[in-house]
Amino acid sequence: MASSGVTSPGSCVLQTSGSEEDLQTLMDQRKRKRMISNRESARRSRMRKQKHLDDLMAQVSQLRKENNQIVTAMNATTQQFLNVEAHNSILRAQVAELSHRLDALNEIASFVNSNNGGFAALQEEVNYCYGNFESPPADAFFATANNNSWNFLSGNQPIITSASAADILQY
Repeated sequence: MASSGVTSPGSCVLQTSGSEEDLQTLMDQRKRKRMISNRESARRSRMRKQKHLDDLMAQVSQLRKENNQIVTAMNATTQQFLNVEAHNSILRAQVAELSHRLDALNEIASFVNSNNGGFAALQEEVNYCYGNFESPPADAFFATANNNSWNFLSGNQPIITSASAADILQY
């Protein structure tokens, strides 16, 4: 029996093919294990992507809701601004009209004071400034003139005669 470490060619093939089969089986197991690991990793990756996508969609929804609230608040504020601006325009027009009336009344008062009660000239001035309206009787004028009360001049005259809100907003 030869036990010198030399094996017969038939036994070597058997050992080699057995070893190759074991090696192949081991490689197949490693491949399967790697495939399972890769599948699990891909599944976790898809789950992470889906969760990230869901989070982004929720964030988009929240941001759209906030954007709509901001737009609504901005529209309300713009409407309030336009209302205040229109009101301010009306008040400016009224201030201008009242200033004009005050100037006219001051001019009339100075004219009356300088002419010592010249009723005819005063009547012409009043008719010029405020249009032709029925004047009070002369004795009523002198009674009020002596009291320095000019209420009969203001009468029921409107402050803004023919201007509409659209005309006022043009300025």
